[in-house]
Amino acid sequence: MASDPPKDWRFKLHEVIYESNTPAGKAFDVGLLIAIFSSIIVVMLDSVIGIHQQYGKLFNIMEWIFAALFTVEYILRLVSIRKPVSYVISPLGIIDLIALLPSYLSIFFIGAQSLLVFRALRLLRVFRIFKLGHFLTEINFLTQALKNSVRKISIFLLTVLTITVILGSIMYLVEKRENGFSNIPESIYWAIVTITTVGYGDISPITPLGKFVASVVMLIGYAIIAVPTGIITHDIAVAARQKKELPESCPSCSREGHDNDALFCKYCGSSLFK
Repeated sequence: MASDPPKDWRFKLHEVIYESNTPAGKAFDVGLLIAIFSSIIVVMLDSVIGIHQQYGKLFNIMEWIFAALFTVEYILRLVSIRKPVSYVISPLGIIDLIALLPSYLSIFFIGAQSLLVFRALRLLRVFRIFKLGHFLTEINFLTQALKNSVRKISIFLLTVLTITVILGSIMYLVEKRENGFSNIPESIYWAIVTITTVGYGDISPITPLGKFVASVVMLIGYAIIAVPTGIITHDIAVAARQKKELPESCPSCSREGHDNDALFCKYCGSSLFK
């Protein structure tokens, strides 16, 4: 029986950096998350004037250490895949770049370091580390469900808009101008705020009939909350039944979301296992 061909260095590096199904890969990702958490804490503490005055120099040194680590990590991600451009333009690649740039922009622009909190977006990798990759799959299901629900949601929003226009106009006729309902657009604003159960309270009905209309609007608001939730939930369930995905990423383009029985990447056509 022939033995499996040896894996090249790029594939081994890819398994460490992009995957979490090996001890080395999991250790790398856990270390990366610790570094991200630490850098975010440093940025937050540095924004406190009293702490900045006492430890500002130390925070600055630590920030550049983190910047160097994240730069090396970003370069390794590009080197470990055969098609680095695909990673650069991928959602996680864009997030990594956005999280990296503020450190270098701070050299030229004062205050750019406050943008370093964008590194919190990189904590999305925690899903992959702790074997919660199915959450990322659910994000794909949600995206597909939203696409399938666009027409239904559009009709629903048009209906809600029509209801708010009608109820706002009725409230304009019922209430007096001195009660805050000075025009129809202002009354429609009140209807939108009320029907969405926000209720700022800057405008409120005074007359008994106005309070009755407001009560109807509130009840309608609670009734319509469940409608878009039901539509999207149904489409998510349909998408989940139709498609099962692998948690592994492609060694060429780093993209995920492949079928369970897939041998080749559906985005770039490369083999998923060598």
